[in-house]
Amino acid sequence: MDEKDERILELLQQDGRMTNVDLARAVELTPSAMLERVRKLEERGLIKGYMALLDPHALELGLLAFIFVRVDDEYALEQSERTSAGLCALPSVLEVHHLAGEDCFLVKVRARDTDDLYRILKEEFGQFKNIRSTRTTIVLKTDKETPRLAFRRER
Repeated sequence: MDEKDERILELLQQDGRMTNVDLARAVELTPSAMLERVRKLEERGLIKGYMALLDPHALELGLLAFIFVRVDDEYALEQSERTSAGLCALPSVLEVHHLAGEDCFLVKVRARDTDDLYRILKEEFGQFKNIRSTRTTIVLKTDKETPRLAFRRER
């Protein structure tokens, strides 16, 4: 990956709808060369996809919570992977992370309010028989939340 590829990734993180012509102009390439570079970045998996970033508050999903999940020790790794896949499939779940330590997963969810969060925990998480316990932390205020990666840092 050269400096032009890094600049392309940086620009697309800022504006995923940037036209090929504008992108080519910003990186000083021809539009056809730009199309080829972006296609190669996609093929290599550096660009995973494109999407609109929605305002959760405008969609009445203002409650953000992190749920620490502990599963029964008696279940094998295969069962843990099934639990992870099941958690990933829940519509309210935004992220699922495997953890080292006492808890097995850290799950990020969005809900309308505390009643909706209760429903998520009871109905959605409650369907997993191997979940031994959950600890929920509700976010009061978010100062920074971004999907942008700072990959051009000094090493």
